[in-house]
Amino acid sequence: MAEYNSKAIEEFSDIWVFCEQRDGKLMNTDFELISEGRKLADQRGSKLVGLLLGDQVADLAKELGGYGADKVIVCEDPALKIYTNEAYTDVVCKVVMERKPEVLLLGASNIGRDLGPRCAARLHTGLTADCTHLDIDMNTYVDFLDKNSNVDVANTEFKMEDVNMKMTRPAFGGHLMATIICPRFRPCMATVRPGVMKKAPFDQAKADACEVEVLQMGLNADALHEKVLEVAKEAKEIVDLIGADVIVSIGNGAAKDIARAKELAQQLADALGGGVVGSSRALVDAGLMSADRQVGQTGKTVHPKVYVALGISGAIQHKAGMQNSELIIAVNKNENEPIFEVADYGLVGDLFQIVPEMIEAIKAQK
Repeated sequence: MAEYNSKAIEEFSDIWVFCEQRDGKLMNTDFELISEGRKLADQRGSKLVGLLLGDQVADLAKELGGYGADKVIVCEDPALKIYTNEAYTDVVCKVVMERKPEVLLLGASNIGRDLGPRCAARLHTGLTADCTHLDIDMNTYVDFLDKNSNVDVANTEFKMEDVNMKMTRPAFGGHLMATIICPRFRPCMATVRPGVMKKAPFDQAKADACEVEVLQMGLNADALHEKVLEVAKEAKEIVDLIGADVIVSIGNGAAKDIARAKELAQQLADALGGGVVGSSRALVDAGLMSADRQVGQTGKTVHPKVYVALGISGAIQHKAGMQNSELIIAVNKNENEPIFEVADYGLVGDLFQIVPEMIEAIKAQK
C-alpha cells in the first residue's frame, strides 16, 4: 500500500458513500446518500462508489447501483455482521487509506454519528456533522445561496474555481446556516441528516451495470476489544415523520389550547389519509410537543405528499424542513406570515374554527 498522507490531496479521487445495513437490510438513508452522491460525482466528473460492510451482504450491492452507484465495494467478515465501532472503523479506514476517495459521506444515523468522528480522527481529516446541503460545483452553490440565504450574491466575489465540497449545516441552534470546507485534507467527510436528500427513482439498467467488488477482510475476532453479546430492541411508539405521506403540524398558534389543537390535528391527519402530527420548534422548546415530532432544520426534514401547517408562522428554519413537500396548506390568523410564501393554499383565520370545517369538508367529499 502506498503511504497514506491526507495532505496529498492530488492523490485522492472519487465520491464514496458509506452504506449502512442492519440485519442484512439496506437503510433508506443509503438510497438518499447515493442519489446525492451521484449529483456530486457528476459535478466533479468522478465515479460514485458505495462502501458496504457486513457478513454475506454482497447481494444487496446491485440495489445501490439502481440509485446511481457506479461501483460498490463490499467488505465481508463475520465480525462485521453487527455494527461495532472498533471493527467498522478498522475496515473503513483500511480501505480508505488504500483507495483514497476524495469525499466520504455517511448518514447522520446513530451508527454514522458514532463511526464518522472516529474515522475522521484516524484518517487525519475533518468532518462536518449533520449536513443539510452539499455542493462541489460553485455555480450550483451560488444558485443555492441566491435562493436560500440573504447573501447578496450579485455583489459578492466567489472563487469560482473552488472544487472543495461545500458542506452546509445548521449552526447556533438552527438560527444560522454555516457552509464549511476542508481545503487542506482528504477525504472531505460529512454526515448527512436523514430525509434531507431526495431519493432518485430506481433504475434497473443502472443496477445491472453496477460493478461489485467483494473484499474478504479476514478480521481476527479474538483481537477485537468490542464484542456484541446480545441485541435488545426497545419496543416503543415511533413517529415516522420522514416516511409519512401526510403531515399536519401545529405551531405557536395552537399553544392557547394545545390539547384541543393536537386532537384537531390528528383528526385532520386521519381524514386526509392516515397522516401523522408534527410540530414547530417553538412547541417542542416549550415542552408542549415531543422532540420526535419536530419539523425543521434542527428537527426532521420531510417531503410528504401533503403538508398542513396550523398556526405556524414559517420561520426560515421551519420552512427549510418542509418546503419541498408536494402540496402545502397553511392556516394562520396573520396573512403576512412567511409560511404563505411557500404554501400552495392559504387559509386566513383561527385554526380552531377552520380545521373542524376542513375535516367536515373532507369527510363530505369522501
